[in-house]
Amino acid sequence: MVGMTASTGRRVLLAAPRGYCAGVDRAVIAVEKALEQYGAPIYVRHEIVHNKYVVQTLEKKGAIFVEQTAEVPEGAIVMFSAHGVAPVVHDEAAQGKLATIDATCPLVTKVHKEAVRFAQDDFDILLIGHEGHEEVIGTSGEAPDHITLVDGPEDVANVEVRDPSKVVWLSQTTLSVDETMETVDALKEKFPQLIAPPSDDICYATQNRQLAVKQMGADSDLVIVVGSRNSSNSKRLVEVAKLAGASEAYLVDFADEIDEAWLEGVTTVGVTSGASVPEVLVEQVLEFLSTRGFEDVEIVKAAEESITFSLPKELRRDLRAEAAALVAERTAEK
Repeated sequence: MVGMTASTGRRVLLAAPRGYCAGVDRAVIAVEKALEQYGAPIYVRHEIVHNKYVVQTLEKKGAIFVEQTAEVPEGAIVMFSAHGVAPVVHDEAAQGKLATIDATCPLVTKVHKEAVRFAQDDFDILLIGHEGHEEVIGTSGEAPDHITLVDGPEDVANVEVRDPSKVVWLSQTTLSVDETMETVDALKEKFPQLIAPPSDDICYATQNRQLAVKQMGADSDLVIVVGSRNSSNSKRLVEVAKLAGASEAYLVDFADEIDEAWLEGVTTVGVTSGASVPEVLVEQVLEFLSTRGFEDVEIVKAAEESITFSLPKELRRDLRAEAAALVAERTAEK
């Protein structure tokens, strides 16, 4: 680790891991590869990931983001975002004769499959998540007659089930771990036979980024979280930082959103980024801070991440076919 500067005593605590998770990386690359493979435009239902910079960058390359499947012209290509969609959306695409590429994060797909399985066994499913979030809408659509949304501990009092002995909880993948468990504890108190999902629903990247913020929060006068306001996991990082002991924590999309007044009297700034944030935006924040005396950077490492996900199967199929055709063409030339 690099120590504090003797002249100013100002430092940055930089969280690791931070930024892109495997699911986001896969989704963004999928849009880029689709544009290369099929040409523009590629339609994307909802933002591919919740980050303003990423969306604007992909728009410049030829991606068109739409809110509804009906906005996509018949016969065009539509990609489903990393947050996942309900089965009815797949039906809408088929009716519109659309070619689909499903970029749903595999960890979200896991929750969808859990919902389907528990619904088939006639469980009441209590889905912990935020109302209106795309991921919650997609998961709920897998078994709407069996799923009840629980939006935090304060919602538990209103929850009713058919059979208290057949109840399971699932969760949105991008929540605060601590808040989710607080909700789970309240649900267990009301439904003692509540079953947990077979494996943790909150994604590894969300947990790791929160853990890093917890480790640096108590030592930070200020925490800057790089991320967009519609990013659930980014907003949770701000909350986690404050609970961990940071005097202040703010969410910014870009370095130029940092208010100079935030730095008054501050000696230690914690910096992290949400799971849908490219590293270039963090680098700009570090540069902004460096020019204001925060030149020394200490890494706060909470975990190692080595997980990667393969591209959506539709893309893999066509890329393989193209490669095979190219090999065959070269062989024929010989």
